[in-house]
Amino acid sequence: MSNSTHARETLVLGLPLVGSHLAQMALHVTDTVMVGWYGVVALAAVVLGASSFFIVFVVGSGFAKAVMPMVASALGQDDETQVRRDTRMGIWLSIFYGLVVYPLFWWSKPILLALGQNPEVAAIAQDYMRIAGLGMVPALVVTVLQSYLAALHRTQVVLWVTLAAVGLNILVNWALIFGNWGFPEMGARGSAVATVAVQVMSLVVLALYAHLLPELRRFHLFQRFWRPDWHAMGQVFRLGVPIGLTGLAEGGMFQASALMMGWIGTVELAAHGIALEVAALTFMLHVGLSSSATIRVARFDGQGDRVALRQAAKVAVVISLGVAVASVTLFLSAREPIVALFLDLSKPESAAILAYGTVLLGVAALFQLADGMQVMALGLLRGVRDTSVPMGLAAVSYWLIGIPCSYVLAFPLGFGGVGLWLGLVVGLVCASASLMWRFWWLAR
Repeated sequence: MSNSTHARETLVLGLPLVGSHLAQMALHVTDTVMVGWYGVVALAAVVLGASSFFIVFVVGSGFAKAVMPMVASALGQDDETQVRRDTRMGIWLSIFYGLVVYPLFWWSKPILLALGQNPEVAAIAQDYMRIAGLGMVPALVVTVLQSYLAALHRTQVVLWVTLAAVGLNILVNWALIFGNWGFPEMGARGSAVATVAVQVMSLVVLALYAHLLPELRRFHLFQRFWRPDWHAMGQVFRLGVPIGLTGLAEGGMFQASALMMGWIGTVELAAHGIALEVAALTFMLHVGLSSSATIRVARFDGQGDRVALRQAAKVAVVISLGVAVASVTLFLSAREPIVALFLDLSKPESAAILAYGTVLLGVAALFQLADGMQVMALGLLRGVRDTSVPMGLAAVSYWLIGIPCSYVLAFPLGFGGVGLWLGLVVGLVCASASLMWRFWWLAR
């Protein structure tokens, strides 16, 4: 198979995934923009609440992400029964996890106060998380179904459902954050209700599609759903836990940076949230390509074709590098207009947020290449079912190198928020280098 064929198949599979990840990110961006129009304190609370929800979600999503290479590998071996077993147990584990973690959302205020957050911001953030936490189970099951459908090359439906979710999110936000159309004005809590509504809608649509589409009925995904399959559950658990903890290591680094930014000030935290949302948008491009690489590498791994596996991996890495270069160019050439999109410039505090956010977005350009390469390496490693060692490499890079660098640069050395972000760059560079080395060492 030629490089051009690999590139075409990677993009055919990956572009809808890129689109769906961008649309998923657009949900968070619309929340940030619309709550930012409502007020700075509400924005800071939603930044904290949404990022905290995301950290908990990332750990549980490891089971869903494990389903993707497992299903792709089973298809490579023509084992349709294993496809059903792995996906079903991924759903079981996701439901159990979502129920277990809900108390963290209900009692989130004392946790945020213990971490040094502003009491007013912490109180609003708790109101937000108590509602948003109800959406954890549907959000995780949606992710399992997305992985299942993507591994079956049914990526178009994932994209269209996510785009519909963005539209629903905007409508419900407009009604409930500001009290339009006769609805109560709920502020940050209205944004949380919109998030839960979107997750439930997505779950219903994807489940019906997976169950009713004639081409997928042969998998009998929900037939005797209540019956446990302990062997398959163990496989999903063993592969999924390291994936979730790897996501926790990275996401936790960014959450820790948000907490430290909160120590600096509310304006700085709001600017940090905006700049991080923009950086996360471009990151979603790499996540989609990484998922495509996972599926293709897992399929070749199931077939035992190591030559095609390495060739597919090389092409995916080159495509991701091109995306990173384009992101750097955009960040450096249009920083101020991008940050301004998130603010109501008529409000007096917006000028300070705009100025600080513009600086942070310039720093974000520094880690685009490293961020893209580390997520691509993780996707490739998942394709060959290597998750435990990458978990260790990520934890060392983010927590023993990145976070200490951020703290030292921000506070003892006095560089503030800029120093904090430079520390993130150091952690991401270490992660990308070590994870890429790990994959190509295994691929030999």
